[in-house]
This record gives sequence, structure tokens and C-alpha cells, in this order.
Amino acid sequence: QVQLVESGGGLVQPGGSLRVSCVASGSIFSINAMGWYRRAPGKERELVATITSGGSTIVADSVKGRFTISRDNAKSTVYLQMNSLKPEDTAVYYCNAQLRPVGGIYSDYWGQGTQVTVSA
Repeated sequence: QVQLVESGGGLVQPGGSLRVSCVASGSIFSINAMGWYRRAPGKERELVATITSGGSTIVADSVKGRFTISRDNAKSTVYLQMNSLKPEDTAVYYCNAQLRPVGGIYSDYWGQGTQVTVSA
């Protein structure tokens, strides 16, 4: 069984930094893209950033220059370094991976989410 487990969320003051991580585990054959999405209260889920296995990235305009996505393919882990955080970054952050489990086909998998709150 494949699982995505996020960690690293929490409460931070405006202007502060936080790093969230997501590890994919289980019977995984290969992982294509990994990424982060977020859902703020009363809003729809939105893309934050994605990264392919080759390192190509897509970053939302709202976080460009402040957030950096990276991954460690050997550890099946994706990271999101968040700097200069703003109150509007407050949301539940979800990890996503397009992966193929052993004996299966490529599908989207999601983590359970980690809360990030930016407040003084």
C-alpha cells in the first residue's frame, strides 16, 4: 500500500520561514511528478509547486520568489521551503505524487495534509 506522509507544518510569524516534507512509502515502482497544493479556509485547492523526477519545476505566481520546491529521488521525498511567509499563505498543504505502484499504473496519490498558519 502506498502512502504519502507530510510533516513540518505549524505556526509561524509573518516574514518567517518553514519547511514541509513529504515521504512516499510502500510498494512503489516509480514516481513521476511530485508537488504541493494548498487549500485555504473558504477557498478551493490550488497548486503551489510541482517538480518532475528530472528536476523541472512549476511554481505558482503567488509564491514565486518566496517558496522553493525540491526533491530527493533516492528518498522518495519532496520538500517545500517557504520563506517570507504571509498571512495569506495560511492553509492546509497537501502533498501530491504521480506514481506507479508495483504491479499497478500511474495514478495521483495524496497525503493527509499539514496545517500551516502564518499569524502574529
